[in-house]
Amino acid sequence: MSIPSLDVQYTAVATARNGRDGRVASDDGKLDVVVNPPKELGGSGEGTNPEQLFAAGYSACFQSALGVVARQEKADITGSTVTAEVGMGKTPEGGFGLSVALRASIPLVDAATATQLLEKAHQVCPYSNATRGNIEVTLTVD
Repeated sequence: MSIPSLDVQYTAVATARNGRDGRVASDDGKLDVVVNPPKELGGSGEGTNPEQLFAAGYSACFQSALGVVARQEKADITGSTVTAEVGMGKTPEGGFGLSVALRASIPLVDAATATQLLEKAHQVCPYSNATRGNIEVTLTVD
């Protein structure tokens, strides 16, 4: 399976067993985690959950996109961090949806520059491109 109109250079493969109350593993064995619903959703909270995995992936990917943009803009983002908060809730239609808040700390640049870098990274990041128009994503600078 491939994504049309994309020069795919890497494909990650993971398989879930028993959905939100089971296990997720990558085909190469580097990721193998127990997943359980969080206590807030009636689960045991013993393992991780899909929203935490999404937050981890999005924050790492966005941090990398920020690095690409910073190099282009000759900005020093040494010591920067990106935190992704992924919320899940019911939609008005009765299904479930996600929202994302990306919060960055970029200590060596002023707030205006940090905001510009975040906005540019949001255009570069594959997760941002995948979610654009599908879920609400907010960007803030600490």
